[in-house]
Amino acid sequence: MASPLLRSKLPDVGTSIFSVMTQLAQEHGAINLAQGFPDYDPPQALLAALAQHVTTPGHQQYAPMPGLPRLREAISQKTAHVYGVAAPDPATEITVTSGATEALYAVLAAVVHPGDEVLVLEPAYDLYGPAIRLQGGVPVYVPLTLPEFRPDWDRVKAALTPRTRLIMLNTPNNPTGAVLTPQDLTTLAELLRDTTTLVLSDEVYEHMVFDGQPHHSVLQNPELRERAFVLSSFGKTYHATGWKVGYCVAPPALTTELRRVHQFVTFSVSTPTQHALADVLPDATLFETLPAFYQQKRDLFRELLAPTGFRLLPVEGAYFQVANFSALSPGTDDVTFARRLTQETGVAVVPISAFYHDGQDHSLVRFCFAKQESTLRAAAQRLQQGLA
Repeated sequence: MASPLLRSKLPDVGTSIFSVMTQLAQEHGAINLAQGFPDYDPPQALLAALAQHVTTPGHQQYAPMPGLPRLREAISQKTAHVYGVAAPDPATEITVTSGATEALYAVLAAVVHPGDEVLVLEPAYDLYGPAIRLQGGVPVYVPLTLPEFRPDWDRVKAALTPRTRLIMLNTPNNPTGAVLTPQDLTTLAELLRDTTTLVLSDEVYEHMVFDGQPHHSVLQNPELRERAFVLSSFGKTYHATGWKVGYCVAPPALTTELRRVHQFVTFSVSTPTQHALADVLPDATLFETLPAFYQQKRDLFRELLAPTGFRLLPVEGAYFQVANFSALSPGTDDVTFARRLTQETGVAVVPISAFYHDGQDHSLVRFCFAKQESTLRAAAQRLQQGLA
Protein backbone atom coordinates (compact mmCIF):
# COMPACT_ATOMS: atom_id res chain seq x y z
CA MET A 1 0.00 0.00 0.00
CA ALA A 2 1.34 3.41 -0.99
CA SER A 3 2.09 5.80 1.84
CA PRO A 4 -0.05 8.98 1.79
CA LEU A 5 3.10 10.85 2.83
CA LEU A 6 5.23 9.69 -0.08
CA ARG A 7 5.04 10.39 -3.81
CA SER A 8 7.65 8.32 -5.63
CA LYS A 9 9.97 10.01 -8.09
CA LEU A 10 10.36 6.70 -9.94
CA PRO A 11 7.00 4.97 -9.50
CA ASP A 12 7.51 2.68 -12.50
CA VAL A 13 10.97 1.47 -11.47
CA GLY A 14 11.33 -1.79 -9.56
CA THR A 15 14.30 -3.83 -8.44
CA SER A 16 17.10 -4.05 -10.99
CA ILE A 17 16.88 -7.06 -13.32
CA PHE A 18 20.40 -7.99 -12.23
CA SER A 19 19.33 -8.29 -8.61
CA VAL A 20 16.19 -10.18 -9.61
CA MET A 21 18.05 -12.76 -11.68
CA THR A 22 20.81 -13.13 -9.08
CA GLN A 23 18.23 -13.82 -6.38
CA LEU A 24 16.49 -16.32 -8.66
CA ALA A 25 19.82 -18.02 -9.30
CA GLN A 26 20.44 -18.33 -5.57
CA GLU A 27 16.97 -19.75 -4.97
CA HIS A 28 17.43 -22.47 -7.60
CA GLY A 29 21.13 -23.20 -7.20
CA ALA A 30 21.82 -21.89 -10.69
CA ILE A 31 25.20 -20.84 -12.05
CA ASN A 32 24.98 -17.05 -12.19
CA LEU A 33 25.99 -15.80 -15.63
CA ALA A 34 23.47 -12.97 -15.31
CA GLN A 35 25.22 -10.34 -13.20
CA GLY A 36 28.42 -8.91 -14.64
CA PHE A 37 31.06 -9.77 -12.10
CA PRO A 38 34.06 -12.14 -12.12
CA ASP A 39 34.24 -15.20 -9.87
CA TYR A 40 38.01 -14.87 -9.46
CA ASP A 41 40.19 -12.57 -7.38
CA PRO A 42 41.94 -9.31 -8.30
CA PRO A 43 45.68 -9.40 -9.07
CA GLN A 44 47.76 -10.46 -6.08
CA ALA A 45 49.84 -7.30 -6.32
CA LEU A 46 46.71 -5.23 -5.79
CA LEU A 47 45.53 -7.33 -2.85
CA ALA A 48 48.97 -7.08 -1.24
CA ALA A 49 49.01 -3.32 -1.73
CA LEU A 50 45.59 -2.97 -0.11
CA ALA A 51 46.64 -5.12 2.85
CA GLN A 52 49.64 -2.85 3.34
CA HIS A 53 47.71 0.41 3.18
CA VAL A 54 44.88 -0.77 5.43
CA THR A 55 47.42 -0.85 8.28
CA THR A 56 49.49 2.19 7.25
CA PRO A 57 49.21 5.06 9.74
CA GLY A 58 47.34 8.00 8.29
CA HIS A 59 45.62 5.99 5.55
CA GLN A 60 42.39 5.46 7.47
CA GLN A 61 40.93 8.95 7.16
CA TYR A 62 39.24 10.91 4.38
CA ALA A 63 41.10 11.26 1.13
CA PRO A 64 40.93 14.61 -0.69
CA MET A 65 37.54 15.10 -2.34
CA PRO A 66 38.82 14.81 -5.96
CA GLY A 67 40.95 11.76 -5.14
CA LEU A 68 44.47 11.16 -3.89
CA PRO A 69 46.93 13.30 -5.84
CA ARG A 70 49.23 10.31 -6.43
CA LEU A 71 46.38 8.27 -7.90
CA ARG A 72 45.23 11.12 -10.14
CA GLU A 73 48.82 11.55 -11.34
CA ALA A 74 49.01 7.83 -12.14
CA ILE A 75 45.69 8.03 -14.02
CA SER A 76 47.00 10.97 -16.02
CA GLN A 77 50.16 9.13 -17.06
CA LYS A 78 48.23 5.95 -17.86
CA THR A 79 45.73 7.86 -20.02
CA ALA A 80 48.49 9.50 -22.03
CA HIS A 81 50.32 6.18 -22.44
CA VAL A 82 47.29 4.15 -23.52
CA TYR A 83 45.64 6.63 -25.86
CA GLY A 84 48.58 8.66 -27.15
CA VAL A 85 46.98 11.93 -26.09
CA ALA A 86 48.04 14.91 -24.03
CA ALA A 87 47.97 13.90 -20.39
CA PRO A 88 44.92 15.28 -18.57
CA ASP A 89 45.77 17.64 -15.72
CA PRO A 90 45.51 15.65 -12.47
CA ALA A 91 44.48 18.75 -10.55
CA THR A 92 41.72 20.03 -12.82
CA GLU A 93 40.64 17.20 -15.16
CA ILE A 94 40.56 13.94 -13.15
CA THR A 95 38.14 13.01 -10.38
CA VAL A 96 38.13 9.70 -8.51
CA THR A 97 34.60 8.47 -7.85
CA SER A 98 32.79 5.72 -5.98
CA GLY A 99 32.61 3.55 -9.05
CA ALA A 100 31.49 4.59 -12.52
CA THR A 101 27.91 4.42 -11.23
CA GLU A 102 28.44 7.40 -8.95
CA ALA A 103 30.28 9.22 -11.73
CA LEU A 104 27.34 8.68 -14.10
CA TYR A 105 24.86 9.99 -11.57
CA ALA A 106 27.04 12.94 -10.57
CA VAL A 107 27.59 14.00 -14.19
CA LEU A 108 23.87 13.91 -14.92
CA ALA A 109 23.04 15.75 -11.70
CA ALA A 110 25.65 18.38 -12.53
CA VAL A 111 24.62 19.27 -16.07
CA VAL A 112 21.03 18.14 -16.72
CA HIS A 113 18.33 20.67 -15.84
CA PRO A 114 14.57 20.06 -15.79
CA GLY A 115 13.30 19.74 -19.34
CA ASP A 116 16.72 19.05 -20.85
CA GLU A 117 16.83 16.17 -23.32
CA VAL A 118 19.46 13.43 -23.08
CA LEU A 119 20.05 11.09 -26.03
CA VAL A 120 20.52 7.44 -25.06
CA LEU A 121 21.58 4.79 -27.57
CA GLU A 122 19.87 1.56 -26.62
CA PRO A 123 19.96 -1.21 -25.57
CA ALA A 124 21.65 0.57 -22.70
CA TYR A 125 22.67 0.00 -19.09
CA ASP A 126 19.52 0.31 -17.01
CA LEU A 127 20.85 3.11 -14.78
CA TYR A 128 20.83 5.70 -17.58
CA GLY A 129 17.11 6.41 -17.91
CA PRO A 130 16.19 6.63 -14.21
CA ALA A 131 19.22 8.80 -13.42
CA ILE A 132 18.23 11.23 -16.18
CA ARG A 133 14.63 11.36 -14.98
CA LEU A 134 15.71 12.01 -11.38
CA GLN A 135 17.25 15.30 -12.61
CA GLY A 136 14.02 16.27 -14.38
CA GLY A 137 15.60 15.45 -17.71
CA VAL A 138 13.88 13.76 -20.65
CA PRO A 139 15.54 10.60 -22.01
CA VAL A 140 15.33 10.44 -25.81
CA TYR A 141 16.03 6.90 -26.97
CA VAL A 142 17.71 6.13 -30.29
CA PRO A 143 17.90 2.39 -31.08
CA LEU A 144 21.11 0.77 -32.22
CA THR A 145 20.61 -1.20 -35.43
CA LEU A 146 20.32 -4.97 -35.15
CA PRO A 147 22.00 -7.42 -35.37
CA GLU A 148 25.35 -5.58 -35.15
CA PHE A 149 24.06 -2.92 -32.72
CA ARG A 150 25.59 -0.09 -34.72
CA PRO A 151 24.66 3.59 -34.27
CA ASP A 152 22.38 5.02 -36.95
CA TRP A 153 23.84 8.50 -37.09
CA ASP A 154 21.01 9.78 -39.31
CA ARG A 155 18.57 8.88 -36.52
CA VAL A 156 20.86 10.51 -33.97
CA LYS A 157 20.95 13.67 -36.10
CA ALA A 158 17.16 13.65 -36.36
CA ALA A 159 16.85 13.30 -32.58
CA LEU A 160 19.08 16.31 -31.82
CA THR A 161 17.17 19.43 -30.85
CA PRO A 162 18.06 22.76 -29.22
CA ARG A 163 17.08 21.11 -25.91
CA THR A 164 19.57 18.25 -26.26
CA ARG A 165 21.89 18.76 -23.30
CA LEU A 166 23.84 15.52 -23.47
CA ILE A 167 24.36 12.36 -25.49
CA MET A 168 25.35 9.19 -23.67
CA LEU A 169 27.77 6.72 -25.26
CA ASN A 170 28.86 3.30 -24.03
CA THR A 171 31.80 1.63 -25.76
CA PRO A 172 32.38 -1.28 -25.54
CA ASN A 173 28.66 -1.57 -25.04
CA ASN A 174 26.84 -3.30 -22.21
CA PRO A 175 24.98 -5.54 -23.00
CA THR A 176 26.02 -6.10 -26.64
CA GLY A 177 29.82 -5.83 -26.70
CA ALA A 178 29.67 -3.57 -29.78
CA VAL A 179 32.38 -0.91 -30.07
CA LEU A 180 32.54 2.52 -31.63
CA THR A 181 35.01 3.20 -34.43
CA PRO A 182 37.09 6.33 -35.11
CA GLN A 183 34.67 7.12 -37.94
CA ASP A 184 31.77 6.93 -35.49
CA LEU A 185 33.49 9.45 -33.25
CA THR A 186 34.30 11.72 -36.21
CA THR A 187 30.68 11.61 -37.36
CA LEU A 188 29.43 12.44 -33.89
CA ALA A 189 31.88 15.34 -33.61
CA GLU A 190 30.53 16.72 -36.90
CA LEU A 191 26.94 16.41 -35.68
CA LEU A 192 27.69 18.25 -32.45
CA ARG A 193 30.06 20.88 -33.90
CA ASP A 194 27.54 23.73 -33.94
CA THR A 195 25.71 22.71 -30.78
CA THR A 196 26.22 23.05 -27.04
CA THR A 197 25.46 19.36 -26.48
CA LEU A 198 27.80 17.57 -24.10
CA VAL A 199 28.97 13.94 -24.23
CA LEU A 200 29.04 11.36 -21.45
CA SER A 201 31.17 8.42 -22.60
CA ASP A 202 30.93 5.30 -20.45
CA GLU A 203 34.15 3.42 -21.25
CA VAL A 204 34.37 1.07 -18.27
CA TYR A 205 35.22 -1.91 -20.52
CA GLU A 206 38.01 0.01 -22.28
CA HIS A 207 40.59 -2.77 -21.76
CA MET A 208 38.39 -5.53 -23.15
CA VAL A 209 38.44 -5.18 -26.93
CA PHE A 210 39.20 -8.23 -29.03
CA ASP A 211 40.65 -9.59 -32.27
CA GLY A 212 43.61 -7.25 -32.27
CA GLN A 213 41.52 -4.10 -32.34
CA PRO A 214 42.27 -1.17 -30.00
CA HIS A 215 39.70 0.64 -27.92
CA HIS A 216 38.82 3.99 -29.48
CA SER A 217 38.22 6.50 -26.73
CA VAL A 218 36.38 9.79 -26.98
CA LEU A 219 39.57 11.25 -25.49
CA GLN A 220 41.29 10.60 -28.82
CA ASN A 221 38.93 12.89 -30.73
CA PRO A 222 39.98 16.49 -29.97
CA GLU A 223 36.58 17.99 -30.72
CA LEU A 224 34.68 15.55 -28.55
CA ARG A 225 37.23 15.69 -25.74
CA GLU A 226 36.48 19.39 -25.27
CA ARG A 227 32.84 18.62 -24.43
CA ALA A 228 33.06 15.17 -22.86
CA PHE A 229 32.98 13.40 -19.52
CA VAL A 230 34.83 10.07 -20.00
CA LEU A 231 34.32 7.40 -17.36
CA SER A 232 36.52 4.43 -16.43
CA SER A 233 36.29 1.70 -13.80
CA PHE A 234 39.03 0.14 -11.71
CA GLY A 235 36.50 -2.46 -10.64
CA LYS A 236 36.17 -3.75 -14.19
CA THR A 237 39.88 -3.49 -15.00
CA TYR A 238 41.14 -5.25 -11.86
CA HIS A 239 38.32 -7.81 -11.32
CA ALA A 240 37.27 -5.92 -8.18
CA THR A 241 33.72 -4.76 -8.83
CA GLY A 242 32.96 -4.72 -5.10
CA TRP A 243 35.62 -2.09 -4.46
CA LYS A 244 33.51 0.51 -6.32
CA VAL A 245 36.27 2.82 -7.53
CA GLY A 246 36.19 4.61 -10.86
CA TYR A 247 37.15 7.97 -12.29
CA CYS A 248 36.09 10.69 -14.69
CA VAL A 249 38.29 12.61 -17.12
CA ALA A 250 36.82 15.91 -18.30
CA PRO A 251 37.95 19.43 -19.21
CA PRO A 252 38.42 21.80 -16.27
CA ALA A 253 35.08 23.60 -16.60
CA LEU A 254 33.17 20.33 -16.75
CA THR A 255 35.23 18.82 -13.93
CA THR A 256 34.37 21.81 -11.74
CA GLU A 257 30.66 21.12 -12.20
CA LEU A 258 31.11 17.38 -11.62
CA ARG A 259 32.94 18.02 -8.35
CA ARG A 260 30.23 20.40 -7.14
CA VAL A 261 27.94 17.35 -7.06
CA HIS A 262 30.50 14.65 -6.21
CA GLN A 263 31.44 16.40 -2.95
CA PHE A 264 27.84 16.11 -1.72
CA VAL A 265 27.15 12.58 -3.01
CA THR A 266 30.25 10.67 -1.91
CA PHE A 267 32.76 13.37 -0.94
CA SER A 268 35.70 10.98 -1.17
CA VAL A 269 36.54 7.37 -1.95
CA SER A 270 38.18 4.79 0.35
CA THR A 271 41.68 6.03 1.17
CA PRO A 272 43.61 2.72 1.45
CA THR A 273 41.95 1.49 -1.74
CA GLN A 274 43.11 4.57 -3.62
CA HIS A 275 46.65 4.10 -2.35
CA ALA A 276 46.63 0.46 -3.46
CA LEU A 277 45.43 1.39 -6.94
CA ALA A 278 48.07 4.11 -7.19
CA ASP A 279 50.71 1.48 -6.40
CA VAL A 280 49.72 -0.93 -9.17
CA LEU A 281 48.47 1.38 -11.92
CA PRO A 282 51.97 2.08 -13.33
CA ASP A 283 52.30 -1.65 -14.10
CA ALA A 284 50.73 -1.60 -17.56
CA THR A 285 50.88 -5.38 -17.91
CA LEU A 286 47.93 -5.68 -15.52
CA PHE A 287 45.59 -4.06 -18.06
CA GLU A 288 47.45 -4.62 -21.33
CA THR A 289 47.00 -8.38 -20.97
CA LEU A 290 43.23 -8.11 -20.47
CA PRO A 291 42.21 -8.31 -24.15
CA ALA A 292 43.90 -11.70 -24.59
CA PHE A 293 42.68 -12.86 -21.17
CA TYR A 294 39.04 -12.16 -21.98
CA GLN A 295 39.24 -13.17 -25.62
CA GLN A 296 40.28 -16.64 -24.51
CA LYS A 297 37.18 -16.77 -22.30
CA ARG A 298 34.97 -15.46 -25.10
CA ASP A 299 36.26 -18.00 -27.60
CA LEU A 300 35.99 -20.88 -25.15
CA PHE A 301 32.45 -19.96 -24.15
CA ARG A 302 31.32 -19.59 -27.75
CA GLU A 303 32.79 -23.01 -28.54
CA LEU A 304 31.01 -24.52 -25.54
CA LEU A 305 27.67 -22.94 -26.51
CA ALA A 306 27.88 -24.01 -30.17
CA PRO A 307 25.97 -27.31 -29.64
CA THR A 308 23.16 -25.76 -27.58
CA GLY A 309 21.02 -24.24 -30.32
CA PHE A 310 21.63 -20.61 -29.36
CA ARG A 311 22.54 -18.28 -32.24
CA LEU A 312 25.51 -16.31 -30.95
CA LEU A 313 25.90 -12.68 -31.91
CA PRO A 314 29.39 -11.20 -32.48
CA VAL A 315 31.32 -9.97 -29.42
CA GLU A 316 33.78 -7.16 -30.15
CA GLY A 317 34.43 -6.13 -26.56
CA ALA A 318 33.36 -6.26 -22.88
CA TYR A 319 32.68 -9.62 -21.24
CA PHE A 320 29.15 -10.43 -22.36
CA GLN A 321 27.77 -12.83 -24.93
CA VAL A 322 24.38 -12.01 -26.45
CA ALA A 323 22.51 -15.02 -27.82
CA ASN A 324 19.30 -15.46 -29.80
CA PHE A 325 17.08 -18.24 -28.40
CA SER A 326 14.23 -18.11 -30.94
CA ALA A 327 15.11 -21.54 -32.40
CA LEU A 328 15.04 -23.06 -28.91
CA SER A 329 11.75 -21.63 -27.72
CA PRO A 330 9.72 -20.01 -30.53
CA GLY A 331 7.16 -17.47 -29.36
CA THR A 332 8.53 -17.23 -25.81
CA ASP A 333 9.28 -13.75 -24.48
CA ASP A 334 12.80 -13.19 -23.24
CA VAL A 335 11.89 -12.64 -19.57
CA THR A 336 9.99 -15.94 -19.45
CA PHE A 337 12.83 -17.71 -21.24
CA ALA A 338 15.43 -16.30 -18.83
CA ARG A 339 13.38 -17.40 -15.81
CA ARG A 340 12.85 -20.89 -17.23
CA LEU A 341 16.53 -21.23 -18.06
CA THR A 342 17.42 -20.33 -14.49
CA GLN A 343 14.80 -22.54 -12.86
CA GLU A 344 14.89 -25.57 -15.15
CA THR A 345 18.40 -25.62 -16.61
CA GLY A 346 20.31 -24.07 -13.71
CA VAL A 347 22.00 -21.22 -15.58
CA ALA A 348 20.98 -17.61 -14.94
CA VAL A 349 21.03 -15.04 -17.75
CA VAL A 350 19.61 -11.53 -18.28
CA PRO A 351 16.87 -10.80 -20.85
CA ILE A 352 17.92 -8.06 -23.25
CA SER A 353 14.49 -6.42 -23.04
CA ALA A 354 15.65 -5.11 -19.63
CA PHE A 355 18.07 -2.84 -21.50
CA TYR A 356 15.28 -1.16 -23.49
CA HIS A 357 13.11 1.54 -21.92
CA ASP A 358 10.01 0.06 -23.52
CA GLY A 359 10.95 -3.60 -23.03
CA GLN A 360 11.63 -4.39 -26.68
CA ASP A 361 11.91 -8.14 -27.09
CA HIS A 362 14.17 -9.53 -29.82
CA SER A 363 14.48 -13.06 -28.36
CA LEU A 364 17.89 -12.23 -26.92
CA VAL A 365 19.58 -12.98 -23.60
CA ARG A 366 22.94 -11.94 -22.17
CA PHE A 367 25.55 -14.26 -20.63
CA CYS A 368 28.52 -12.97 -18.62
CA PHE A 369 31.70 -14.93 -19.44
CA ALA A 370 33.91 -13.21 -16.85
CA LYS A 371 34.13 -16.51 -15.01
CA GLN A 372 36.64 -19.24 -14.30
CA GLU A 373 36.99 -21.86 -17.00
CA SER A 374 35.48 -24.46 -14.67
CA THR A 375 32.41 -22.24 -14.19
CA LEU A 376 31.95 -21.76 -17.94
CA ARG A 377 32.31 -25.49 -18.60
CA ALA A 378 29.84 -26.38 -15.85
CA ALA A 379 27.32 -23.86 -17.19
CA ALA A 380 27.72 -25.13 -20.74
CA GLN A 381 27.21 -28.72 -19.59
CA ARG A 382 23.95 -27.76 -17.88
CA LEU A 383 22.82 -25.90 -20.98
CA GLN A 384 23.69 -28.75 -23.33
CA GLN A 385 21.83 -31.25 -21.15
CA GLY A 386 18.87 -29.03 -20.31
CA LEU A 387 18.28 -27.83 -23.88
CA ALA A 388 18.83 -31.18 -25.58
